[in-house]
Amino acid sequence: MLDSFNIKKEKTTFDVVIVGSGAGGGMAAYQLAKAGAKVCLLEAGGYFDPADPKYITQLKNPWESPRRGASTPLRSFGDFDAAWGGWSLPDEPYKAMEGTDFWWFRSRMLGGRTNHWGRISLRFGPDDFKRGSLTGIGDDWPIGYEDIAPYYDKVDRLVGLFGTKEGIRNEPDGIYLPPPKPRLHELMIKKAAKEVGVPVIPSRMAMLTKPINDSRGACFYCGQCNRGCQAYADFSSSSVLCIPAVQTGNVTLINNAMVKEVHTDPVTGKATGVSYVNKIDLKDYEINAKIVVLAASTCESARILLNSKSSRHQNGLANSSGVVGKYLNDSTGAGRGAFVPALMDRKRYNEDGVGGMHVYTPWWLDNSKLDFPRGYHIEYSGGMGMPGFGFGMGMQGVQQHFPGNKRLGGYGAGLKEDVRRMYGAFVHMDGRGEPIPLESNYCEIDPDKVDKYGIPTLRFHYKWSENEVKQAKHMQDTFEEIIHEMGGIAIGDKPGADTNYGLAKPGQIIHEIGTVRMGNDPSKSALNKWQQAHDVKNLFVVDAAPFVSQGDKNVTWTILASSWRTSDYIIDQVKTNKL
Repeated sequence: MLDSFNIKKEKTTFDVVIVGSGAGGGMAAYQLAKAGAKVCLLEAGGYFDPADPKYITQLKNPWESPRRGASTPLRSFGDFDAAWGGWSLPDEPYKAMEGTDFWWFRSRMLGGRTNHWGRISLRFGPDDFKRGSLTGIGDDWPIGYEDIAPYYDKVDRLVGLFGTKEGIRNEPDGIYLPPPKPRLHELMIKKAAKEVGVPVIPSRMAMLTKPINDSRGACFYCGQCNRGCQAYADFSSSSVLCIPAVQTGNVTLINNAMVKEVHTDPVTGKATGVSYVNKIDLKDYEINAKIVVLAASTCESARILLNSKSSRHQNGLANSSGVVGKYLNDSTGAGRGAFVPALMDRKRYNEDGVGGMHVYTPWWLDNSKLDFPRGYHIEYSGGMGMPGFGFGMGMQGVQQHFPGNKRLGGYGAGLKEDVRRMYGAFVHMDGRGEPIPLESNYCEIDPDKVDKYGIPTLRFHYKWSENEVKQAKHMQDTFEEIIHEMGGIAIGDKPGADTNYGLAKPGQIIHEIGTVRMGNDPSKSALNKWQQAHDVKNLFVVDAAPFVSQGDKNVTWTILASSWRTSDYIIDQVKTNKL
């Protein structure tokens, strides 16, 4: 147990304390508060409401930023991006062990990472829950698609997303709003991809193309969803879940609360609450609660459990199996950009659209006929979006392809002319794939280091396997085929084996899952099928840490659905006096 000397204790005993306000924590707070539970919601970062003038960056011009929109360590995606946090936070160190690599992104704000994500909202398919039995590689989940499908439907209706019904077996259809039309570069991508046998369908993303209730407006196509939407037309946990949960009167929100550990009763072993450090006054506080729900993010939830040691839980809480921290995995990622001469010298018109892609490619091949065991999807970008920091510098990558090797760019009038001619003529393709979860990829408590708040930090052991490298090679081959069919010019040399074919570093895609996995066997898993700890029945984890495998999809929709499912289970268990 961490030092608890002089901890200030909250007098109230809450029904539930929830750690983390992202997709999982926000959904749990919303559902439990609506059911009448008295909830304490702890968030390690500050308050955020994209409709509050104090926080608005939407529709601002680059010159309204001191850095003209450039990134900072605490705004990794640009000065106007809604995400507060990054891979390197001065007060929160971590390390990767020698010979391995992992980049750990932390979002410190109400709503967590949902304020920055691309809002790609894909359901896991039937096969994604049964990879072990279907392929002999990896493990099955303790639930199937049929268990979570009703909750996907609930999330679709509550949150809202656009898309189209396509009837693809392992890319299940949802309940959709009308999708926006493809833009010119996307029509060209779709045509070229079809010629090489790659499907391209409308995206499935959490922006409201039509209003769904009185509290949220419809998208007005500014293309700046990453900044947070004043109309609440895109989904973020802060605006759609957390703020409405607080408005019920049943939620006490505490910001800047860096949770240290979960406390347990020495006799029963049950969770009794959590302690945290207030990041403003640096003092320790304790929250008492009948039920503890962790949703701090995959690695943070594991850190809290591993730091929650006691005489009954000497290896950390919910860790009698020894799997907490293990089977960490992040989506694979590789990309390629291209210059498309046919898109040069375009007439100017508003092509912003939603903040992201209007079309994407779901996995389309049979892995049993390939040399890697899991698939990927492709995300596309390009077009005449609003220029931002660094705009136009892609010209350097196509310099050698111009007649007579005409010098591009430079300064003054020549630079402006070239930028105008090439505006909208660049596209980019990104693969996002499923890795194989390995026990050898894990995080653990660093015995030699603490953060600013006195909490032991994490150290990581993570290496890509040959499976992920081969998958990245396939991505690059596919990108080249599509680019060539478009009449485009790929920018730079094609990544090769020396760079793992452009495979992103583990953690850079920010989709990590798996450190507190669920399962039917308590000796091999930390949680049961309800995301309830085998060892501590009043402890639940509702972020992506329980997930057994990644899928070739973004995980947010599954976090939302599974958190809602767990919340309903908690409500039922309380009503029947089983918790």
